[in-house]
This record gives sequence, C-alpha cells and structure tokens, in this order.
Amino acid sequence: SLIGRLMFELPEEMGLIAVAVRQTQGKGRGGNVWLSPVGCALSTVHISIPLHSNLGQRIPFIQHLVSLAVVEAVRSIPGYEDIELRVKWPNDIYYSDLMKLGGVLVSSTLIETTFHILIGFGFNVNNSNPTICINDLIAKFNKEEGTELKPLSADCLIARTVTVLERLIEVFQEKGPNGVLPQYYKYWIHSGKQVRLRDEQGPLAWIVGIDDYGYLQVHEEGKGVESVHPDGNSFDMLRNLIVPK
Repeated sequence: SLIGRLMFELPEEMGLIAVAVRQTQGKGRGGNVWLSPVGCALSTVHISIPLHSNLGQRIPFIQHLVSLAVVEAVRSIPGYEDIELRVKWPNDIYYSDLMKLGGVLVSSTLIETTFHILIGFGFNVNNSNPTICINDLIAKFNKEEGTELKPLSADCLIARTVTVLERLIEVFQEKGPNGVLPQYYKYWIHSGKQVRLRDEQGPLAWIVGIDDYGYLQVHEEGKGVESVHPDGNSFDMLRNLIVPK
C-alpha cells in the first residue's frame, strides 16, 4: 500500500494519515476482503512506538486502544454519552451487542528498536445498509429521548478518533494497561458473559476481562482463569462460543 511505503520515507516526528472516501481493496482479519462504500469513516494511520516502552512490550493492545478511541470519539461529545456504541474484543465496533458497525486492523514492523505500526479503521457513519450506522443510532436516540442531537460527519469522527487515540497511547505509556482498562470495560460488550470453550458441548466459562497483553481472560469452573488468544480462536458472539480455528 502507498502509506506502507511512505511511512519509512518521512521524518520520525511527522505523523501520517490516509483518509479514503471509498475503498475497494481493503483487508480484513485472516485475509478477508473489506469493502467500504461512501458514508464510512475510513482511515489508515501510521504511528511509531519504542520497543522498550509499556505499549512496545504489549503491541496486541493497540487494536483495543483504537477500538476504544472510535467509541470514545462519539461518546465523549457532550450529549452523545448514551449513544449505544460499544467495543467487541478484539477489534470490532458494535451497536450494543447486536450489530457490527466497524472494525480495526493493525499491522506492525519492528525496525531496530521501534515498532512502525499501521492502523486501519473503518466504521459506518452514514450508510443505513447493509447494517446500521452511527447516524441511525443518533436518530433513534433523538426519537426515544426527545433530544435533537445533530448527525456526525465521517471527517469529524476520524479527527476525534485520532486525537483520542493519541491521548490513550500517552496514558498507556505512562501507566500501562491499568490506565486504560477501566474505560475499556465501561464500553465493552462482554462483562459477565458466559461462553463455551472449544465446541458447543465444551466446558462453560465466564469472561473475566483482558490480561496485561490484551488477550481475553476466561474463568472455567474449577480451573481458574486462563487467557485465550485471538489468532488461534474465532469468537462467535452469536453462539457465545470460543473455538480454535
């Protein structure tokens, strides 16, 4: 990609962001294709993270910080705090726990002692199809609560997301995971949810939280807490199932 080539040509203190109006060659997790029509907020951001820093030692956390930044970008606007935008581990943006609105994809390259990280995020701001969009949620909220919140623009939300992300990274670098986890848990959809491990007849476990490296922690009765890695598992929210891929 253009931004992937550009990121090594720029001076280190210069940030880089690409904003797409529409996208036809996007990448999703596991090699899936990500298609995005007009009306989505689509962006790729380049950041550098020192290897010997809190976040450099816990790179998987970045996707969680980005997901949280997207949700915060909306819910930190006065009046918009109760718009039901949430985070689904490890890298999705949801309307409540019902419908996906967007996602995050992070790739990193370690050069000497610096991680060069490309963060791609996309979320649906204006398209009512094929799922639901942020402005639909705002209209629904206005109707139910008698408020007059204005629709939001993709540009405004991209800018807010990047600003919030910068702040979250600063806090993480200073305080580690505990600096951001209370905020993350406030917006995630998994608190106290029950899942099955391995298959539909597998043992029952409860989702506890995420560990210091950003992996999901589950508590299986009589077994204590264990961490579940996203790459080796597909987490099927519809069936509350964690299965090895």
